[in-house]
Amino acid sequence: MRKKLGELLIDAGVITHEALEKVLREKNKSQKLGDALLQSELITEKQLIQALEWQLGIPHVDLTAYPINPSILQFISMEVAKRNLVIPLKLEGDHLLVAMADPLDYYTIDDLRLTTGYKIHPAIAAKDDIVRTIHRYYRDEPKEEVAAGNERQGKQRSRRNAPIIQLIDQLLSSAIAMKASDIHIDAQESSVVIRFRVDGLLRRERELAKSIQNELFSRIKIMAEMDTTEQRIAQDGRIKIPIDYRTVDIRVSIIPTVHGEKAVLRILDRQERLMQFEHLGFQKEYLMQIRQMIQQPAGIVLITGPTGAGKTSTLYAALHEMNKEEVNIITIEDPVEQILKGINQLQVHKQVGMTFASGLRSILRQDPNIIMIGEIRDQETAQVAIRAALTGHLVLSTLHTNDSVSTVMRLIDMGIEPFLVSSALNGVVAQRLVRKVCLECRETVTPTSYEQTVFASKGIEPENLQRGRGCSHCQMTGYKGRIALHEVFTLNDVLRKIITTDHDTTTLKIAAKKAGMRSLLEDGLHKISQGLTTLEEVLKVTMLEEGGSLGNENDRFVNERV
Repeated sequence: MRKKLGELLIDAGVITHEALEKVLREKNKSQKLGDALLQSELITEKQLIQALEWQLGIPHVDLTAYPINPSILQFISMEVAKRNLVIPLKLEGDHLLVAMADPLDYYTIDDLRLTTGYKIHPAIAAKDDIVRTIHRYYRDEPKEEVAAGNERQGKQRSRRNAPIIQLIDQLLSSAIAMKASDIHIDAQESSVVIRFRVDGLLRRERELAKSIQNELFSRIKIMAEMDTTEQRIAQDGRIKIPIDYRTVDIRVSIIPTVHGEKAVLRILDRQERLMQFEHLGFQKEYLMQIRQMIQQPAGIVLITGPTGAGKTSTLYAALHEMNKEEVNIITIEDPVEQILKGINQLQVHKQVGMTFASGLRSILRQDPNIIMIGEIRDQETAQVAIRAALTGHLVLSTLHTNDSVSTVMRLIDMGIEPFLVSSALNGVVAQRLVRKVCLECRETVTPTSYEQTVFASKGIEPENLQRGRGCSHCQMTGYKGRIALHEVFTLNDVLRKIITTDHDTTTLKIAAKKAGMRSLLEDGLHKISQGLTTLEEVLKVTMLEEGGSLGNENDRFVNERV
């Protein structure tokens, strides 16, 4: 009798019946149960594989060490392999061994049996390993396309199997499969280096011959509708392409360097799962505070931090929570990173005069209840946003500041009167992203003397320190995915008075801490104690705010840990 996956995991003691029921209620109808359990972090992929291996007798295959004969790939096309997350491994007689992310997908097994003519023997493999193996061994299948160039170049035909086109398509597919946020293409003196930014860190993907540099950049410019004849000035463009059955937007920036050009391709996957507050790493007390901020009928709530700190994801989570039929929500963004159902989203177009400030003025004539501004960049936008917050609108936006409290002085420096800031501001959330300890290879470790010193300085007891050994799941880094650190600055009457009369950052920070505000470093230490990240990660993003004597000891700490 074939048992369902949930029953197998309950029988193996991996999850409880209550947890299973909760995931079944909340997951999307099209989402597989295994993916939903992994996404909720109720199980690890290793636990999932072990449960299936023990209960069903299906063998587990480590694709990172499996010798695949390229000739075996002819039995399953690249399209079928990508769509179903399968890859053929070995043919023995009339039996075809196939690695599958979901060996209980009997529909796929039947389809493969009919299309190949062989009996299918499934093996279990990690989803990420299958994706990487597909991109490593398969080559794009030839398809004709019409590539639209700019006006100067006109329209030109090319074939999908042209080497440079195939190379770029493979780079884009690999980057998206690895959940990279950016692709860096750097022209060096004797080569072209390709790097992916994964979990916030750049990793070298491959090195290309210098001889293909011009052709490579010309192809990117054609795709992004740039001027292919211009190599002396910076250019910006966008690419919108279908990859792996979904549309992906790519923001392209190219600048001239001494060895040629450098391109950065920012990947904006509009169909990524919309995050909820519970999945963003907020502590319970912080969740309560930020919900109080956004439940106010009017005022402004700001998310601060550097580029790449996940500010937009937090804004989207807030909009998702407030999105109701009786509420009119309008956003203006540059760019629109995700399409939000039921929300009116505007795209900045500076060329035709649609800026944040001008768009915001137009939005105010649309009877909005809630307005989201992608970023407050200048005095004009700040003034219109504050005015909107004071006239009965709830305004959400982002700002680039080092911490939550200094946001007040940033607004004042932009020309906003202190009494207007104190009246309009509901609160500020400072945010940073750190890498999470890999769930597959984590292990408990004893705190070093330096770690004990750092925890003691903040009055926190290190309870459950975890580190990743390194495995194929995390590419031997010991980290997989990222989690946010937060500093929540909620205004009260005392703080508003300080802003109006004193507006001194140091005085304001002392008063905020007396009111219970916890710094980014302190939030990071709590997350370390929960086994979510490590001190090295936290110190990377909190040095500027909390550095002092602790930061100066970081080299000694790293050596001690090693």
